[in-house]
This record gives sequence, C-alpha cells and structure tokens, in this order.
Amino acid sequence: MQAEALAFAPADALIRRAAALIFDVDGTLAETEELHRRAFNHAFARHGLDWQWDRVVYKDLLRVTGGKERMRTYHAGLGIAPPLSDADIAALHRIKTAHYAELVETGRCPLRPGVLELLAAAKARGQRLAIATTTSHGNIEALLSQALGTNWAAAFDAIVAGDDVRHKKPAPDVYLETLARLKLSAADCVAIEDSANGLISASRAGIPVLITRSMFFADEDFSAARYVLGDLSELAA
Repeated sequence: MQAEALAFAPADALIRRAAALIFDVDGTLAETEELHRRAFNHAFARHGLDWQWDRVVYKDLLRVTGGKERMRTYHAGLGIAPPLSDADIAALHRIKTAHYAELVETGRCPLRPGVLELLAAAKARGQRLAIATTTSHGNIEALLSQALGTNWAAAFDAIVAGDDVRHKKPAPDVYLETLARLKLSAADCVAIEDSANGLISASRAGIPVLITRSMFFADEDFSAARYVLGDLSELAA
C-alpha cells in the first residue's frame, strides 16, 4: 500500500495545487455510456426504426461527440437517402434524453469510485469546481440531481455543456468557455477526462489533463495526459 501511495503522489500533487478542477461528465463522473446506449435503442424502437446499437457499434460511434451528431453519422453510414431531417433527429433525441433520465432515476448509475471524495476534498481546500462536457444540460441534471441532490449545481462555479459552444470536443471550445467563466488561466486548472477526444479538447485549451479510464475508452491512447488512473479513488491511496 505504501508503494501505491508513492506511485500516485505526483497525480495527487497536480490536483492539490490547481485553483480549479474541471470535470467531464459521461464516463468520468459516472459510467453513463451504457445507459445512453440503451436510451438510444429505446428511442429508435419508439420512432419505428430498426436500428440497434450493440456495444461494439456504440463504442465506434463514441468517436463522434454529441448524440445528434452520432445519429446523423450512423444514418449516413447506412447509405440510405434522404438523410433524417433535423426534426426527426430532434424528436429522437428528446425521446432518448427522457428515457436516459428514467434509467438514471432508478439508481443504476452511481458516481464512480473516488468522485465524491475528490469533490469534497476540493471544496475543503477552497478549490473551485467546473464541468466541461459534450452532453446536454438535461443529461447533467438527470445524473447529478440523483447523485448529489437537487442543489447540486451550487457546488460548481461553471457548467458548460455541448450546446453552449459552437464546436464540440475534440475542439477546445467547451474548455475555453469554461476558463472564461472561471476567469482563470489554463495553467491554474486541471481537466479530469476519460476519453481521447476529451484529452485532445483540454490539451488544445492548454489545460493539463488527468485521465481516469472508463469502460468504453479504457484502451485509447492517453500518452499526452499528465497522469492516467484506473479511477479517482487511487488519488486517496
């Protein structure tokens, strides 16, 4: 145990000296992607589509950030014309988002190990907290109101979602907007991510990145991250 503590001491030091911690949501705070996959399939069935995204298909589609963008990419790959209309995509996404919230409310998606402890420790140290994610505000609300309580948003100084910026990850927009709202420089912050797209996004904004490996992205290339952990409980080792 002592050797493990020494091994993760540099990662802990990176976290402790930051003025703000900026969290991704899906895969980072909780293993949400499997519930998202099920919710997409539910929406397809409700809409009369014979699409079925298994885990292999969904893992590949996760390279495309944003649920609406994911559906457009999948449909384009089928080679079926004409493309789904914006109205169809929006309707599918509404059904999917509502069903995702229902799944989260059943308690099937707790926060990942170490997340609550890190949030509490950061607040105790006087650090600021922020969210920079590709997912929607509705999805953030569904997850964190269940996990942290109805007043969860008060703990965060900035909450920036995919629809708040022009370009989603791996573009740096969501992190640049978060820095602007925090009024902090990139070097004063640490981004906590779980995917290569998130790593690229934060790195392009100049923010050092700590990776916590998740179910769908565990085998991606994280060589550009400052540190890579299995989960955030390792910070307390």
